[in-house]
Amino acid sequence: MKWQGRRKSDNLEDRRGMSSGGKTVVGGGIIGIIILLINVFGGENAQMLTPVLEQMNQGQNTPTEQRDLTAKELEEQDFINAILVDNEDVWKKIFTENNLNYKKPNLVLFTDAVETECGNATSDSGPFYCPADQKVYMDLTFFEELKTRFGAQGGDFATAYVIAHEIGHHVQTLLGTSDKMRRLQQGKSKAEANKLSVALELQADFYAGVWTHYNQKMNDILEAGDLDEALSAAHAVGDDAIQSKMQGHIVPESFTHGTSEQRKYWFMKGYKTGDIKQGNTFDEIR
Repeated sequence: MKWQGRRKSDNLEDRRGMSSGGKTVVGGGIIGIIILLINVFGGENAQMLTPVLEQMNQGQNTPTEQRDLTAKELEEQDFINAILVDNEDVWKKIFTENNLNYKKPNLVLFTDAVETECGNATSDSGPFYCPADQKVYMDLTFFEELKTRFGAQGGDFATAYVIAHEIGHHVQTLLGTSDKMRRLQQGKSKAEANKLSVALELQADFYAGVWTHYNQKMNDILEAGDLDEALSAAHAVGDDAIQSKMQGHIVPESFTHGTSEQRKYWFMKGYKTGDIKQGNTFDEIR
């Protein structure tokens, strides 16, 4: 992926040099695995876990400490900044073309644990978007997990895809899609509510593809193998792939994010069309 030479975004918060003060959610062990399975590419599901986890976690107050970022962390910061800037530029353009106003989200890098307006979280929850503060949160160690535990190919464009997916959830918040989905879930069975969650996640994948389409035209970002990296990541985080790897069998009615094939299909549909009007995943899953 060609990413060098971007401007600096005002919306990147790098908290990796800070320790987490105050109460933090328990992580690791079976709880960490459960969080990861439910929240990988977390979308907005992190909110639902917070009350349960906070009851389990008594927490403790720790002093806040700060250290200088390493050279490797500063390089990672530049790369994440470039992806964030490209998302800002693309979505501003798309919203303007549709007579809409785009409000830029913040992206927060953290290590181990983080406090958000949606509650506290650990790195086990994977990258997630919090609609309450309109921020994307991510611990970059997730991408090593994506390769070693879930068999993704890895690479810089896999990271770009994940960030674009989470910013896709921000787009859904701005357009009112997320609120509408939550209203539709009320009174539904768990299986029907899960279908709506799948539609929301697949639409975020579609928006990641739309971003790639526009960004390729604007910045000529793609290099050989980049799309393969994104598709490999999409495959690795399909509900069927995760359940098969973690429990040896799949339970389709419990899917909340979509199958590997669905995730790849909707990303590629967004990439090929570049048309946000063709991303009605809610009609497709009925």
